[in-house]
Amino acid sequence: MIKILKYDEVKSEEIFSRTDFRTDVCETVRNIIENVKQNGDRALFEYTKKFDKADLDSFLVTDAEIKEALEAVEPEFLEILSKAAANIRKFHEKQKRSSFIINDENGIIIGQKIIPVDRAGLYVPGGSAAYPSTVLMDSIPAKIAGCPEVVMVTPPGPDGKVNPAILAAAHVAGIDKIFKVGGAQAIAALAYGTESIPAVDKIVGPGNAFVAEAKRQVFGKVAIDMIAGPSEILIVADGKSNPAHLASDLLSQAEHDRMASAVLVTDSKELALCVREEIEVQLQKLEREEIARASIDNNGKIIVAKDIKTAIFIANELAPEHLELCVDNPFDYLDSIKHAGSVFLGRNCPEALGDYFAGPNHTLPTSGTAKFSSPLSVDDFIKKTQYTYYTKEALSRVAKDVAFFACKEGLTAHAKSALIRTEEEK
Repeated sequence: MIKILKYDEVKSEEIFSRTDFRTDVCETVRNIIENVKQNGDRALFEYTKKFDKADLDSFLVTDAEIKEALEAVEPEFLEILSKAAANIRKFHEKQKRSSFIINDENGIIIGQKIIPVDRAGLYVPGGSAAYPSTVLMDSIPAKIAGCPEVVMVTPPGPDGKVNPAILAAAHVAGIDKIFKVGGAQAIAALAYGTESIPAVDKIVGPGNAFVAEAKRQVFGKVAIDMIAGPSEILIVADGKSNPAHLASDLLSQAEHDRMASAVLVTDSKELALCVREEIEVQLQKLEREEIARASIDNNGKIIVAKDIKTAIFIANELAPEHLELCVDNPFDYLDSIKHAGSVFLGRNCPEALGDYFAGPNHTLPTSGTAKFSSPLSVDDFIKKTQYTYYTKEALSRVAKDVAFFACKEGLTAHAKSALIRTEEEK
């Protein structure tokens, strides 16, 4: 049963502590990465047979397999995928940056170019749940950024096939190549390349502890989006809120993973008790009851604060992945929210809207990292190159200033490189 804590009556660590989700898989992952680096496809075939129980001849998903997947999913699902993709594109198109140039001083031109990464790699989990939503959320921003090639890796089932819903989403998103490989070995393949799988410049997408550790270890060879922890939701709710709605929203995160975190902060003790009762009622009806119950019992909290202002303070300190503001006039509080991955405003905006359909990205900072990082966006798939041009006359006007600055740092060759050009003119 979920814990109820009164903010002013318990130690702060009980309010602000998080379950440590990290597992010691460093050495195992390091060995997998090294094996893939050394042996390429051969290592991938061996790991796929060992971990996924699939005996493959090739990793590349064929056009015939995609066609088969499109025929296997419901037409209604394809239509919903297209609607969701349109919403995601509409939102992320607004994130596009433009190059700029400044030439308002005589003889000086400076500027910045926006350049997409050459190849982006998307990891999509398999296992206990398939996430076609992740396919859309992580690939559409890359396409909008202008990446010439977006490739996807995802583990196959024992039959050697990829979940049809995932392939359908990849088709709607316009992903260029799809490979049937998962786990840390897939991350290694994307980072270093194999005979079949091309090396990429950036890897994005969630995964289990092995995938997260692999991303950490290959960072530097390639860029990554983030090291994602378990999913989490924090709801700030006043006493007017519907307990059934709040319980449902908390359980929507709890069913993700036993390590997921569901937290309610409210100014009403009565509401807290009603939500706790409602959680127990709804838990019994969930298909993933065992997972959700473990999450609620181990990581769930209901925190009773003296008022909504205090509740928002607690929310900012926890910096949750998802934050729901279930209050009257939620826009009045939006400016007070400083640390959250994504904010859902009002009583009719369940976090599930963001997972699937609304348009803002659902790949979000977890574990308090919203204090310094952002949701996945078009910015994740671009890089900026700056440039400078000076005429001889323009350089001569500032050469002494440059040289003086360089000498203050003890770098006389720097100084000379600026002065020598003006000396040559004399």
